[in-house]
Amino acid sequence: MRALVIGSGGREHALLLGLSRDPSVTELHAAPGNAGTAVIATNHPVDANSGDAVVALAREIGADLVVVGPEMPLVHGVADALRDAGIAVFGPNAAAARIEGSKAFAKDVMAAAGVNTARAESVTSVDDVDAALDRFGPTWVVKDDGLAAGKGVVVTPDRDAAREHAVAVISGGNPVLLESFLDGPEVSLFCLVDGETVVPLLPAQDHKRVGDDDEGPNTGGMGAYTPLPWLPEGMVDRIVGEVCRPVAAEMVKRGVPFSGLLYAGLAIGSDGPAVVEFNCRFGDPETQAVLDMLETPLGEVLGSVANGTLADLPELRWFDGSAVVVVLAAENYPGSPRTGDPVTGADTEGVLHAGTKLVDGQVVSSGGRVLSVVGRGADLAQARAQAYERLAKVSLPGAHFRTDIGKAAEDGRISL
Repeated sequence: MRALVIGSGGREHALLLGLSRDPSVTELHAAPGNAGTAVIATNHPVDANSGDAVVALAREIGADLVVVGPEMPLVHGVADALRDAGIAVFGPNAAAARIEGSKAFAKDVMAAAGVNTARAESVTSVDDVDAALDRFGPTWVVKDDGLAAGKGVVVTPDRDAAREHAVAVISGGNPVLLESFLDGPEVSLFCLVDGETVVPLLPAQDHKRVGDDDEGPNTGGMGAYTPLPWLPEGMVDRIVGEVCRPVAAEMVKRGVPFSGLLYAGLAIGSDGPAVVEFNCRFGDPETQAVLDMLETPLGEVLGSVANGTLADLPELRWFDGSAVVVVLAAENYPGSPRTGDPVTGADTEGVLHAGTKLVDGQVVSSGGRVLSVVGRGADLAQARAQAYERLAKVSLPGAHFRTDIGKAAEDGRISL
């Protein structure tokens, strides 16, 4: 099997690494890829948001399977173009990708499916912001109703900060979504979806805030771990039954069946799971940890969705233990990150590239989240130890990372 992965981040490096372990995968290609993917795949320059460009590349290399990693190409219809060309693709069409591309659309789907989620209100005019804010709080959740790479959300007890973000979003041309605050620990659950067939992967927990102890602004994700020792037995089945399967069925009912990876971000409160958000693709950095635990060949898994045979896929097999991923971010991230700095020590096991490129043979930083470092062990403590040992061997001027990824769970400080 010749596999092509579209994207250039840590998620795409993890997908390529997983595919490289599948004996049925004979060639690996990345587009555009990064300095790390170049080690295990052939990188190709491409406009990832252009269906015509991606189809042309897939035909040129004779791709048997194309995996679209990021949300933007999916929302722009790249998967549609590939399907229309008769090329097997893992990723939803543009109509189904609206589950992430429009938070208002996602809310409408959830309402129709009877899925528990936060109360929400869409605001399109700056003149209406103050009155709308009065109907929420004392913790405000303000979301950009569009694609913002995981950084379009402000959760704050500061009304002025909430107002500032709302006004900025509307002034930028997008509606803003105000939501009631959902209390309880958060869970990320990836589900393979093929129409009404839903197969969950391991649950994970992301760390969105930039600093230790969940201080500072939201980011695209500073680290994650899987599985969740504090999650009650049967909760994954409950999430699938109460959230993911009803949403998949509602999408079919609307004539926009979902095919690909449905990511449910949830808060587990006293009355059970409630949806914070949906994504239409693998989440980053949870993907790096979850796929490190997958024993079933990844090509077989992704191919079953792309070819419409997910219902026939044998039960997934997982390695024992835990996995932890820690993100190494560039100076000033999540603001305007510094780029172009040399990266050393990143050519070792467990180090996945995200914001990197090769300049005259030297790996340099090219984005905000530069690397993600994975550790696996018999338990969470061992996985954390390995991740931070590997991270200590990497050098990037001005870089920063969280030191407490998975620590609260290791210490038993998370409970429902």
